[in-house]
Amino acid sequence: MARGPARSTTKSVEALKHDEALRRNIPTAELQSFAEAEEAITGFAPGVYARARPLPEGETRQRDTELDPQIVWNGARIKLTKEQVKALVETGETAIGDAQLVWRGKDQQDWSDLIVQAPPLYIQEKIHPKAIIDDLRRAGSRAPEDETPDLFSDFNGLDPEARTEFYQHDQHWSNRMILGDSLQVMASLAQREGMKGQVQCIYFDPPYGIKFNSNWQVSTQSRDVKDGKQSDISREPEQVKAFRDTWKDGIHSYLTYLRDRLTVARELLAESGSIFVQIGDENVHRVRAVMDEVFGNKNCLATIPYATTGGTTGDFLPSTFNYILHYARNRDNAKYRQLFLKKELGGDGASGYKNFELPDGRRLSIVDARKLGIDETDHNVRVFSLDNLKSQSGGRAKGDGAACWSRVSFQGKKFDPGAAATWKTHENGINRLLIANRCEVSGNNLRYVRFIDDFPAFPLSDQWTDTTTFGFGKQYVVETSTKVIERCLLMATDPGDLVLDPTCGSGTTATVAEQWGRRWITIDTSRVALALARTRLMSARYPYYLLADSPEGRAKEQAVSGRPQPQSAAYGDIRQGFVYERAPHVTLKSIANNVEIDVIWDQFQAKLEPLRGELNAGVGQTWEEWQIPREAGAGWPESAKGAHAAWWEARIARQREIDASIARAADVEMLFDRPYADASKVRVAGPFTVESLSPHRIIPSDSLDLDEEFEALDGHRTRTKAGTPTQDFSAMVLENLSAAGVQGRDRADRVRFTMLQPWPGRFIGAEGRFVEGGTTDEPGTERRAAILIGPEFGTLARPDLVAAAREAAESRFDVLVACAFAYDAHASELTRLGPLPILQAKMNPDLHMADDLKTTGKGNLFVVFGEPDIEIRRLEGDRMEVEIKGIDVFDPNTGNVRSNDISGIAAWFVDTDYDEESFFVRHAYFLGANDPYKSLKTALRAEIDETAWATLYRAVSRPFARPATGRIAVKVINHFGDEVMKVYGV
Repeated sequence: MARGPARSTTKSVEALKHDEALRRNIPTAELQSFAEAEEAITGFAPGVYARARPLPEGETRQRDTELDPQIVWNGARIKLTKEQVKALVETGETAIGDAQLVWRGKDQQDWSDLIVQAPPLYIQEKIHPKAIIDDLRRAGSRAPEDETPDLFSDFNGLDPEARTEFYQHDQHWSNRMILGDSLQVMASLAQREGMKGQVQCIYFDPPYGIKFNSNWQVSTQSRDVKDGKQSDISREPEQVKAFRDTWKDGIHSYLTYLRDRLTVARELLAESGSIFVQIGDENVHRVRAVMDEVFGNKNCLATIPYATTGGTTGDFLPSTFNYILHYARNRDNAKYRQLFLKKELGGDGASGYKNFELPDGRRLSIVDARKLGIDETDHNVRVFSLDNLKSQSGGRAKGDGAACWSRVSFQGKKFDPGAAATWKTHENGINRLLIANRCEVSGNNLRYVRFIDDFPAFPLSDQWTDTTTFGFGKQYVVETSTKVIERCLLMATDPGDLVLDPTCGSGTTATVAEQWGRRWITIDTSRVALALARTRLMSARYPYYLLADSPEGRAKEQAVSGRPQPQSAAYGDIRQGFVYERAPHVTLKSIANNVEIDVIWDQFQAKLEPLRGELNAGVGQTWEEWQIPREAGAGWPESAKGAHAAWWEARIARQREIDASIARAADVEMLFDRPYADASKVRVAGPFTVESLSPHRIIPSDSLDLDEEFEALDGHRTRTKAGTPTQDFSAMVLENLSAAGVQGRDRADRVRFTMLQPWPGRFIGAEGRFVEGGTTDEPGTERRAAILIGPEFGTLARPDLVAAAREAAESRFDVLVACAFAYDAHASELTRLGPLPILQAKMNPDLHMADDLKTTGKGNLFVVFGEPDIEIRRLEGDRMEVEIKGIDVFDPNTGNVRSNDISGIAAWFVDTDYDEESFFVRHAYFLGANDPYKSLKTALRAEIDETAWATLYRAVSRPFARPATGRIAVKVINHFGDEVMKVYGV
């Protein structure tokens, strides 16, 4: 019987855990009401951050403000001594203070400290990528026999009674992806969660300028963003507020934006921490001045130019570099890990290596060697350079008799370092270099022989020319090459350290931090960016690096270093790092101080000297060692030939012993970017949460009649959380509503108001009239609409919506049009109250920008937001499955609900055991991505079959058991990053 193909070794799927790290417990979106109730009692003060250069209120810095931004001197009133006055008269110079960058509005800002609100953060999702893979393995035909434990069962590690005592307890660490303005998010981390001084590294990639094409993309499906194109303008308030190119103050607002965020970021940094700011040549000089102000110019560690994909076209030199500004919180305490690059013959770090040493000891130039058909690809050839043996050090004694000054005899010549210099080592050290064959004559100088394999690497410098992103497939419009971020993180952090990125983009910093075992928090104002980042992290595959604190890691460390390792228990503590490759580092000093070379020399001299004497006697010569030819003469007697062969054999053996001794005594450099990996394991991202400053929209499907809702229906309820909108905000909303109308999903589905006027109601803010139906031949019917204006910031609650609907019904309105930036958990389901239709219009966040934003023309400012069309099917064995059929959208022109297909859905997630406290992503499906799990599929092709992988890209879920909680939750994300969640009782 024919034997089938051998099955490959099963690979385990692992994820790194930070068991020793903790984070504060914060509310989930489901527990928002508990958090707000607690805060209503206790309150919370905003964060206060001192200005680096405060200014007394009312004062301004003397300058021509028309030239802002500009460098000005900080004036100083000083009293000059007579000597100083004399020097001033003679030289015309005196110190008057230091300089700073100023811009429009800075004087007024510096009249007070920076005050930043620190709103609470809410967890939207808890994601454990390993749980998704484990579920796939169970679903596939190659599933392991043992059942994988529920990884979500103890996600937080909190006592159940402490789960609603927010910010009072520590819980298990999970990495964090946060939607919101980075200024407020960082203030919340610092003030509410006590994270000041806990971040080891910040990687900040702000917009390079104030053109929005370098700042955002509006959909996960397209990276094309064009200036002046209305369809490419973000709909997200935080993004618009931070980056919009139509800001009325242009560069001045940009500099304020940066300084505020750098000020708060500095407070988060540990004393050993540092920040990297990525910037283009357009503003690098201004950003450097701002960072000097915030961090102090003495804490500037480097300005690093790095090569980008290609130069921008124009009339002058193309720009091919961007910049990294590296600052420390405190230069004296800054953590720094030196990185190295491999030396390449003729390239960086090895341009001076122009000589070969052949196996028989002969030395010749590369040019001469290549004439003989010898090149560097021959593994028996050693490449070397001739380095300086002299030191110009001013602190050493010079001249005859000094410790590092001596006359040296070499190959019949005398050498000394000269009257103005010394040797780089002492007299014994020079002698050891000579007997180790580490010296050569070049011209009239004695030079040190440095082999390229003495130290096959060279330190990474502050110019990075190998970082171009050619051929690198970007997912986001401003995505950075992983190599750039990787180097920054590896230089400034160790495994287990915390990394913060205030501008997440597509999640490159999070991806790099996850790969190298760092904890991470990443922030972005864009839902599109976070949608891309979330998918990227959920589907990423990483090498499984050997932990130093593990049995496998200790065995590898002992094999590499030769040092015995402790026999105590290993706990997998990632803070002890990985097991790294090493580069040998032979130095002149290590050779000069290696006394074993003397011993080896003496041992072999006892053999070599008699052979040399025998050889000289046989050929009638008085050759010194360095004069003995490599080849025996044709007319030599046999005894001389024998002595010659024996001498060279011993001579080569001696050199081999000395080289081995040099290698043993060499230092080593840790290659922090080259840890050893275990190929039998595949690693996925560790657990992380998706959070936001305000809860996303949630739609419960079952009727949960709240007490507040009954009170509203009975007329006993007054406006609560929504609050009474200010007249200015209401007037602005009504003005735009009158001009833009309410837009449905399709362009044709728009309600145009023929009249809109204020209405003196408790909840109803305006009355509108529109025409329903009608053709060119027959006019439609005029309808009255009650307009409810939601809060300027925050969500519209269901009780407020019910109370407004009751008021509208009593006033005989035909429809209620609610306008809000977001709707709370129970409001979104409400589409009708009795006979009164309720139209929920989501306001475009551009309306937040009434003060800072210039007019941009008409747009879809009020858009009807749909809900997912879900079908739940019951299967055999008390199991079930979910199908997403599209998005239901209310058509305002007909009053009917229209269902759309799944083409607008980027991804959808299912919590198959929803506990109403947290949304756990137990199933994940990607309808809009190409193949995010391609890398994992390749690595786990023997563990998970193709059929199971295919389930990740369909609109029907994998079957799952009936939940113990009796509920499931389905979350749908479109290509714009908008999310909607629906809860089902099953």
